[in-house]
Amino acid sequence: MATISAPKSASVQNKSSKAIFIIGSLFFIFGFVTWLNSALIPYLKLACQLSNFQAYLVTTAFYSPYLLMAFPSAWVLKVTGFKNGMSIGLVIMGVGALIFIPAAMTRTYALFLLGLFMQGSGLAILQTASNPYIVILGPAESAAKRISIMGICNKVAGAIAPVILGAIALKDADSLKIRLVTMAPAQKIIELDQLASKVILPYIIMVVVLLILALGIYFSGLPEIDTDGKDEAVTSEKSGKTSIFQFPHLLLGVLALFLYVGAEVLAGDSIISYGASKGISLSIAKFFTGATLTGMVVGYIAGIVCIPKYFSQQFALKLCAILGLIFSIFAVVTNGYVSISFIALLGLANSLMWPALWPLAIGGLGKFTKLGASFMIMAISGAAIIPPIYGKLGDQMGLQHAYFILIPIYLFILYYSVKGYKAGRIPMEPVGDLYPVAE
Repeated sequence: MATISAPKSASVQNKSSKAIFIIGSLFFIFGFVTWLNSALIPYLKLACQLSNFQAYLVTTAFYSPYLLMAFPSAWVLKVTGFKNGMSIGLVIMGVGALIFIPAAMTRTYALFLLGLFMQGSGLAILQTASNPYIVILGPAESAAKRISIMGICNKVAGAIAPVILGAIALKDADSLKIRLVTMAPAQKIIELDQLASKVILPYIIMVVVLLILALGIYFSGLPEIDTDGKDEAVTSEKSGKTSIFQFPHLLLGVLALFLYVGAEVLAGDSIISYGASKGISLSIAKFFTGATLTGMVVGYIAGIVCIPKYFSQQFALKLCAILGLIFSIFAVVTNGYVSISFIALLGLANSLMWPALWPLAIGGLGKFTKLGASFMIMAISGAAIIPPIYGKLGDQMGLQHAYFILIPIYLFILYYSVKGYKAGRIPMEPVGDLYPVAE
């Protein structure tokens, strides 16, 4: 298979444009599958009769593979290459979607969680492959635009996904919730089994689409990227550092990314359930995640226009942290649609955190850059931890007051944007000007 290390000629540029289109389609799939969880949480809570804490285990099952699969994914890609690794990831996602069928037929929550874990495992491989691929596949000076385009593909799909699944799985769910209160036990089982069966056809379609995409990627002719021949910075050698743990700015950045991803997923995946808890029908609430992700798209566009022409990524991170802090406080102290609107606005606050955190955290790592990137991928598992904590707090104090969990998260990210990213750095060491990875 042909490999490329830096697309310079016109022919390579044409291949790169085709590759960017294909990877953009993959990021659309990432977003669609990932943000289905916002509709799955209230759906499974009703179909399987779960507490808030149990329902938010959806995020634990889906995102924990990022922690468990970060290093295995890198090994898989080393053996298979980027393109074949993407196909393998899609196949694993297809297996996860397939598990949803017996899960729905038996209304077994553990099987649903297993299917989500398999989907997350496939996504971990896909993310590990596609993120560096889209960065390396083009000139460094245009990486920010490519990454922002990928982010827009991801979030547009994420806005569509819960609306589609909600229209199918949550149809008449509001009236069913009312009827279940006075329903006889035998009839209740029948009604809940019928509700569970609604996801069978959508997930059969998903299995077919994912397998077709896997074959399409395998036979696509995507160029392989030669990362082994890519020159690396030598900052770490000059500093005399011999371990990844000697870079406090990276370790603090990993924690910041862990908290940020948890906050982003919490805002998107909880807003439907939160709206329902305020008496808003699920037929309306299913659109709320789309509002959150629309805010993220607006932020991505602002990043394309403003960074670095008008302000730096470090300033963008600080601004976003301040906005997240303000919106979180107002979400807790206001009521009704106003409070829900502030949760939706967290999409805007979160939008530029991912592309800003990466260069601040992995800048200056030199030969440790790839290992540092693996640590950052593992930090995505924050989405497996923080939403269930929110669900547990929601069971105890109500879903609105449980949003207090966001305040210390944004305070820490604010600290990182002001001081943490400089911890342990060599004086005058560059912190990076580009988005090195896309979410």
